[in-house]
Amino acid sequence: MSPNALPFSDETRFFTPMAWLRTLLRVTDPWLFGVVLALLAISWTMIVSAGPERLESLQTHIALALVLMLATAVIPLRHIVRIAPILYLLGVLLLIAVALFGDVSKGARRWLDIGVTRIQPSELMKLAVPLALAWYFQQRENALRAHDFIIAFVLLGIPVALIAMQPDLGTALLVTAAGLYVIFFAGLPWKLIIPAVLLAVGGLLAIIGFGDILCVPEFDWVVLHEYQKQRICTLLDPSQDPLGRGFHVIQSTIAIGSGGMWGKGWLQGTQTHLAFIPERHTDFIFSVLCEEFGFVGVLVLIALYILLIGRGMTFTATATTFAGRLLAGAITMIFFTYAFVNMGMVSGILPVVGVPLPFISYGGTSLVSLCIAVGLLMNIRHHSRLIAQG
Repeated sequence: MSPNALPFSDETRFFTPMAWLRTLLRVTDPWLFGVVLALLAISWTMIVSAGPERLESLQTHIALALVLMLATAVIPLRHIVRIAPILYLLGVLLLIAVALFGDVSKGARRWLDIGVTRIQPSELMKLAVPLALAWYFQQRENALRAHDFIIAFVLLGIPVALIAMQPDLGTALLVTAAGLYVIFFAGLPWKLIIPAVLLAVGGLLAIIGFGDILCVPEFDWVVLHEYQKQRICTLLDPSQDPLGRGFHVIQSTIAIGSGGMWGKGWLQGTQTHLAFIPERHTDFIFSVLCEEFGFVGVLVLIALYILLIGRGMTFTATATTFAGRLLAGAITMIFFTYAFVNMGMVSGILPVVGVPLPFISYGGTSLVSLCIAVGLLMNIRHHSRLIAQG
């Protein structure tokens, strides 16, 4: 079978249930699918405790996400890569529409009302940006030059700037990370990477070292919004405002520590059910898990993430196309970034930037985008197997 053909054995049986079943069995990676199902089961368990009123909609989100994941796995990879520029342009246009006509909620303009529902175009860019960059680099696979990386940074910078203007620092950072991973795997020279890393480390050390000066009310950070400045200052010392801006982080760390080794038991978390944990069904759901299932529960969750990331890296190493390697590597590292940033922010070691815990936090758009990303991984693995079989 040609790797670029539709993966059905008989075109005349394209719409038969058995043809679809055989196709899904061929493209579905059992290890990856099993890990995702286990993570979704944990999500369901946590939502029952943290936000039972959202359970019905969560089940709808899970069903839709799984269907889209399998659909993405079935579509030939070359077709997905081919439409990447269209998805990118559509995403940028939607971000511009948000800036002009978007709905304002909690001081941010992030949603676009399209009549039947509201959409958050920035979520689309988490997949559209790495797809577009992978497409771009594949066109220049055999003749990459320095200017190609400059163009890639411009392609990345446009949506990131539009998202940061909403403002939505968390999503802007995730889109930036997704794009940077593709650029790195494409072969970004170390002479450009090392200065950027040194600059970032220097800036971090400056913020830590001069925190007392930078966080006085009169100091103007210029490049950051006031709420972003306060997030950084709260990270440096949440006790400065324990009943205000530092309340969320303090209560979250109390919940994490109170879980101990085995936790207080499912539905028995006091910080959770007395509503001390903020956004306990979304950004801070990791605190709920820590309180109710303790250190053992955290180890199980981390083990599942390690399996997910390890499987993704295996697909990266065995991918037979340049775009496939770039996408698989970037998607896998995105999963790592989501998990690391969320666990870090609710533990008080990173600023609170509104990053969900992958596959666990409640949220339809984010869950759908994550499952589509898993579908892309399965697609890359299936495509590589077809080529290996000749």
